[in-house]
Amino acid sequence: MADLLDTIDATGHLYPGRIAHVSGAETLTWGNLVRRSDALAGGLSRMTTRGAPVVLRGHKEPEMLIGFLGCAKAGISYVPIDDSVPEARAKRIIAAAGAELVLTPTSIRRLEEEQHAPPARSAHASTPLYVMFTSGSTGEPKGVVITRGCLDAFLGWMLQEQQFAPHEEVFLNQAIFSFDLSVMDTWCSLATGGTVVSLRSDDLADFKKMFAVLQGSALTTWVSTPAFAQLCLAEPHFTSAMLPRIRRFLFCGDVLAPGVARQLIERFPSAQVWNTYGPTEATVATSSVRVDEQIIESYPQVPVGVAMLGTQINIEDERGQPVPPGERGEIVIVGPNVSTGYLGREDLTQRVFSRRNGERAYRTGDIGSVQDGLLFFHGRMDSQVKIAGYRIELGDIESHLASLPNVRAAVVVAALRDGRPDSLHAFVCLVERPAVSELEIGRVLRLELAALTPAYMLPRKFHVLEAFPLTENGKTDRQELTRRASGE
Repeated sequence: MADLLDTIDATGHLYPGRIAHVSGAETLTWGNLVRRSDALAGGLSRMTTRGAPVVLRGHKEPEMLIGFLGCAKAGISYVPIDDSVPEARAKRIIAAAGAELVLTPTSIRRLEEEQHAPPARSAHASTPLYVMFTSGSTGEPKGVVITRGCLDAFLGWMLQEQQFAPHEEVFLNQAIFSFDLSVMDTWCSLATGGTVVSLRSDDLADFKKMFAVLQGSALTTWVSTPAFAQLCLAEPHFTSAMLPRIRRFLFCGDVLAPGVARQLIERFPSAQVWNTYGPTEATVATSSVRVDEQIIESYPQVPVGVAMLGTQINIEDERGQPVPPGERGEIVIVGPNVSTGYLGREDLTQRVFSRRNGERAYRTGDIGSVQDGLLFFHGRMDSQVKIAGYRIELGDIESHLASLPNVRAAVVVAALRDGRPDSLHAFVCLVERPAVSELEIGRVLRLELAALTPAYMLPRKFHVLEAFPLTENGKTDRQELTRRASGE
């Protein structure tokens, strides 16, 4: 793959009037993206002294893309923080990053106006590109360092696999920029000379407005969490008539239920549905599979595919030894897309990162298995609960529930009593809701599930929803569902 920044600049010079980003009423042309990011890079090179990351704080403004590209051109890593992030957490992230500079859309515009010449480029594969902060087990944010080499490996794989049409693709940006799923749409678009259409918070707060944006977007590539697509499927008009140019759906960040995949295939017969998997520490995604009717019919849950070219995925036991095919173990990723570690946290880095045969490796803490050469994701190792003496993996029940004919998607949580897991509650979205009570729906689902799981894994109560509540990242809000199950 040609140098990424050179490719981006070439698009700006060849197609200056083409639209690079749409966000609400604001549009950014490719010519302005390249010109303004050059000016920002020149300003940044004069304002930072010791290579510390620059924090970019905003929402979906065009200046955020200018900030990403300006930092990359200056050889300075950036830390995106969405405006929705609470102030106290934002301050902890800024402190943890050791950032000298916090830029907002307003300050980015001011810095551009100074018109400094862009610096000479000297970035290498090991140069940090961005730092994405995620929550640690203690709730304290930890910064995942992604280098230029990591992103190049990810983009090289995506471009080869998806065969995006140069200068023609229109990508959906659903995720906020401080959630790494946004890297998939934003940087794939930048690398191919496409257009990114961002859904802003005010769009998401008004379904009528959101669907109007989608209908007028001319999308060709949909990038979102599965939970967001499941939400959209609750609207009967969410079909190929609304998105006539759509070519593919790319999912990551959450579990894709068979019912959701099946409905997308039915409503968008000309589009491909792709499921991908990967933690932030492995640059967005590291495996993929095209989901079709045969895949859905062959397995009770949707696989997350095969490893990207040049990357190895191992399934290991607690001693770090490979498990036999079909058995479950921890997913370990080895390859050039693996992060160099956590910013300023060597203690955390040493726990889960290592080197194998000269490549970086990361122990994900995710449970997986391999069947017929396909990787399956079974939830987090820390999502196991103990109820009535039995150790239960919530993801195991969810996959069986989601395989039932009338279930579009399912989430299982443990209701808490005195702060401890007390009973299992299932939340389901149905393909078609029968004209009976929720109690009767639950009774039928329980009987169907009993044929697939032992009695101790059957939820005590079933809740029927039109759609699951979502977090700011577009993932299913399991904490909210746990509160509901616990009667809070």
